[in-house]
Amino acid sequence: MTPALAQAHNGNWQTAHRWARLLRPAYRVRLAERWDGGDESLLIALHARRSAASIAAWHAAHPARPLVLVMTGTDLYRDIGSDAGAQRSLVLADALVVLNELGPRQLPAALQAKAHVVLQSCAARAPRVHTHRHLRAVMVGHLRDEKDPRTYWRAARRLAGRSDLRLDHIGAALDPALGAEAAALAAGQSNFRWLGGMEHAAVRRHIQAAHVLVHASLMEGGAHVVIEAIRSGTPVLASRIDGNLGLLGEGYEGLFEPGDDEGLAALLARARDDADMLPRLTTLLSPRAALFAPEAEQGTLRRLVGALLAKTSQP
Repeated sequence: MTPALAQAHNGNWQTAHRWARLLRPAYRVRLAERWDGGDESLLIALHARRSAASIAAWHAAHPARPLVLVMTGTDLYRDIGSDAGAQRSLVLADALVVLNELGPRQLPAALQAKAHVVLQSCAARAPRVHTHRHLRAVMVGHLRDEKDPRTYWRAARRLAGRSDLRLDHIGAALDPALGAEAAALAAGQSNFRWLGGMEHAAVRRHIQAAHVLVHASLMEGGAHVVIEAIRSGTPVLASRIDGNLGLLGEGYEGLFEPGDDEGLAALLARARDDADMLPRLTTLLSPRAALFAPEAEQGTLRRLVGALLAKTSQP
């Protein structure tokens, strides 16, 4: 169950749709925006706060049946600290799924034993042979505050005189004011493009074609675009937050502090000027690519579901 279905075209929907595919044909799976009183054997709910009413209703109707709660970034790094509904969802769940390796440490100590790390996945793509005439960076993320697009834009302004750096931003203007800012920057700066929202296949092609992906978010559960970059052989420049480090690895070097546009601009310039930088980042990420293979995610997910169902079927 996900509070955002296909029309939202966001990370929650992508996770729900992929998990339904990975769990079939071993299980019959139904996707729904909210639990509507069905007789399912197990409920998987995305988002502790937004799914709180469905989680409570499920637990009241089927207290002995397992409930899996998948923690999103806003859940893990904001809502569970202050929202009563989200906090109750944590208590009611039999398993708490986090989407990055550092996620469990954000949970209350008393609930960490219920935590399970399920790393999301995507198909691998062969790395592209890139031009040496310029460096192309791409940031992928809809225009909203949590994604912190302004840090990327401020970094772009610092690099306005670098014609050998080409900076793209893919993402729909969920916040109209941010959309106006992006459009104004693109109109006034020749090495910056705002490409708006795109279909997923086109986004993947842009990530594969870029020299580097920029991920400036302030909070993330486990950003799929970072995984897509790793699985495409595209190095990443990311904000130093647990949601990114839990995918990239704690020893990863291509990091800047959240909101630090000067640091990001310096990394982008170095990526162009230092011939060893991007190959080194690629070498650091290459061993992690297998962690995000579809068969790895499917195996982890099916083991979790199978164990919960087996436990409840015991006399």
